[in-house]
Amino acid sequence: MLLGSKAVVFYALFQGEQEAGMQKEVLKEPTYVEELLTLFRSNLGKEELLEKISDYHESDIADAMEQMTPEERKKLYPLLGEEYIAEILSYTEDAAEYLQEINLENAARVISEMDSDDAVDVLENLDADTKTRIVDLLDDDAEKDVKLILSYEDDEIGSKMTTNFIVIGKNLNIRQATHELIRQAGENDNISTIYVVDENEQYYGAIDLKDLIVARDYQDLDNLISTSYPYVGAHEKISECIERLKDYAEDSIPVLSEEGKILGVITAYDIVEAVDEEMGEDYAKLAGLTAEEDLEETTFQSMKKRLPWLIILLFLGMVVSSVVGIFETVVAVIPIVMCFQSLILDMAGNVGTQSLAVTIRVLMDESLTGKQKAELVWKEMTIGFSNGLILGTLSFIVIGLYIALFKGKTIMFAYAVSGCIGIALVVAMVISGAVGTCIPLFFKKINVDPAVASGPLITTINDLVAVVTYYGLSWIFLIEMLHLAG
Repeated sequence: MLLGSKAVVFYALFQGEQEAGMQKEVLKEPTYVEELLTLFRSNLGKEELLEKISDYHESDIADAMEQMTPEERKKLYPLLGEEYIAEILSYTEDAAEYLQEINLENAARVISEMDSDDAVDVLENLDADTKTRIVDLLDDDAEKDVKLILSYEDDEIGSKMTTNFIVIGKNLNIRQATHELIRQAGENDNISTIYVVDENEQYYGAIDLKDLIVARDYQDLDNLISTSYPYVGAHEKISECIERLKDYAEDSIPVLSEEGKILGVITAYDIVEAVDEEMGEDYAKLAGLTAEEDLEETTFQSMKKRLPWLIILLFLGMVVSSVVGIFETVVAVIPIVMCFQSLILDMAGNVGTQSLAVTIRVLMDESLTGKQKAELVWKEMTIGFSNGLILGTLSFIVIGLYIALFKGKTIMFAYAVSGCIGIALVVAMVISGAVGTCIPLFFKKINVDPAVASGPLITTINDLVAVVTYYGLSWIFLIEMLHLAG
């Protein structure tokens, strides 16, 4: 009986290991790209190939195409067809490069099959001559949509919209509205929100797809319409309305003309893309650049963006160096203070940068009042003081011990110096918090982009603040009051 029990246990363990192995097999990372490459490089006929790859997502197909040679892709394009190619290329970063591998007529047909916003993204990456020629070859509807989007500046919300949406009249009944949805869904797949216009073709509201599906024939369509559904103007600046769009968290939001007519919609994906671009631009601006740099830029173009600010900062750096020279007496009498200069400068710079980042974000709200701005300055100074107090206390204790134990100085001397460092940290961090907040507020007031003007400038000003604070306090407390030397 004991042997039998052991056998049962062993069998159970064996089964468990088999099941675990099967689980591991199930959880293995998919190899879709490799499978697709094998299919593409086989000699399958068009119908058989299309049937087999229909089970794969277009994103995986796009990844597989990236690993193919131009010659292999050129053989593949006729098999896929323009409509399928258009779907695939919307998931690639180098769609323009692939389009250059086929003739202009076929490229135009592919772009005509794309959503208008994707088509514009592709065209923007082509040279001007090729772009113009392809636009002229687009079908009438695609050409109209593309030219509409291209008519807006890059910083306007209209440049990010798509004309892929469903629109119905407010006077339809439930059955008519459903039929109209089905009719338009053949060409427009953004169907989660259905937009409604009045008799004058002006925007009236929106209907959630779910509400229309579950509605009964006897219900009034008007009861399903949300007349307070948000919208944006086509000429609105992306930077000014992007936060509002994020707050709504809708699948899509209509973009209206000045007359109140729906020109297109901006989707959640478009919003994410716009936010990403805005963040990239802000990071570039904080570094003192006028725009994002990329690998395609020439050395000269990158130099042009960076050099003006570097020249300004060079002269400001000279001012900082001159101020340091004023306090050479302090360094001559107490050389050890030089060792901790970078500590004060770094912490002041860090606080200023943090305050700048917070302020830039807050300034995206155009409705900010004077009182709120004052509260922001006070808050950042309070945070600087609180953090400075903690860090100053730590510095006082640790640096005092370091000077006494490793530099062979008296306890009184060591803690006099560390005390000065601690106080300098508090003062510098409070002032840096104020500077990091007030400077972007000032530039915003005079209609200068605070992100462009503030970044490197604040760093240099905070260096100046830190130097004056640190050496000024060292001179007053250590030399004039305590008469220390050494």
